[in-house]
Amino acid sequence: MSRFKNLFQIKHFGLFIICMLLIGISVSITVPYLSLYGTGVIGMSTGTFGIFMAISSLTGVIANTMIANYSDTGMDRKWIILAAMFSSACGYASYVVFDSFLGLLLSVSFFNGMGAAAMPQMFAYAHESATESQIEDKTFVKSTLRSLFSLGFLIGPLIGTMLLAAFSYNGLFLGTTAIFILLSTLVYFFLPKRKMAISSKPNIRKPTLFSQETKKLLIPFIAFILLFAVVAVNSLNTPLLIIHELNGSHADVGLMVGLCAGLEIPIMLTFGALSKKISNHNIVMMSCVIGIFYFTALGIATSSWQIIVAQILQATFVAVVLGNGLSYFSDFLPNSPGVAATVYANASTLGRLSGNLMGGFGAELAGFRYVNWLCVSVLVISFIVLLVKPSKLMEEVKEP
Repeated sequence: MSRFKNLFQIKHFGLFIICMLLIGISVSITVPYLSLYGTGVIGMSTGTFGIFMAISSLTGVIANTMIANYSDTGMDRKWIILAAMFSSACGYASYVVFDSFLGLLLSVSFFNGMGAAAMPQMFAYAHESATESQIEDKTFVKSTLRSLFSLGFLIGPLIGTMLLAAFSYNGLFLGTTAIFILLSTLVYFFLPKRKMAISSKPNIRKPTLFSQETKKLLIPFIAFILLFAVVAVNSLNTPLLIIHELNGSHADVGLMVGLCAGLEIPIMLTFGALSKKISNHNIVMMSCVIGIFYFTALGIATSSWQIIVAQILQATFVAVVLGNGLSYFSDFLPNSPGVAATVYANASTLGRLSGNLMGGFGAELAGFRYVNWLCVSVLVISFIVLLVKPSKLMEEVKEP
């Protein structure tokens, strides 16, 4: 309990908790049903929906890349976070305004792409606040905040199910829009301005997104792209597998997502605490093995209840990738939290982009069930790639 109490020594930590919880709720209201909405209401094929999600994800990489090189060198993080959250509100409102593929593609790609900066900049803000408060256990800080995001995924699908039943799909998207507007309001009124933390050592040079120090992280960057790809395939493919092949219900889909999110929370906190005894690198490699078992279970499942039971494996895999992943990159770039968070976020976005394409076209070509065997292969490759561990970068890079 003392570790949790210490977290509240961090300035504005209570606000971070509220924001992470609300972001998780807002996103998870729609996530379980996006593929069903795109294919059932808009009339996209699974392949076209994969392209739609991939393009909207790619715009997030572009926006994050543009912001990253400046976020640690003078830009005010408050206004970055505020603009990103308001942009996300506009992105989800676009689903109500547009009912055509092209209109949705252009609007959602632009607004949700700009909104992608909210999470990495929020984590960077929290990292710097923890540093100011002299909190050393930053992995536990980030795992705790990330667990609040997962708690939102436990609550959101239940709200989404009720909104869907009462107000159809417009209720889902307007509910998400309203929460992002609330988040924008909270950030505007209660989050102080935050520029980069000024180092007490003037000869310290902070790595940028394209510096030599950051380029050394290419190998783990590739590995995390692969890990996030299979996470995206699961989000896209498994609801469709339950509905179309296992004769499950929409309630089964909501239960699957909510159960996984609920299990993630204690698992994420556990691995966040274990990071002081076991390196984040070894924890991530363990998650690859767990992921292999999970997708094998999906490949042989004959009923939706089997997939629901298997969520203990999926929750463990996702908890490590999401909870320890950011700290994995922060271990190598401790003085550049914005850059570290952006490297991680871009791996997430590119992975989801690849996963949406792989899941969409894979389902069309091979069927929903056999996509899971492709995920097993990708996880084996990820494990092999992670065997190449980069040497720890210097925490302080002196100017020449």
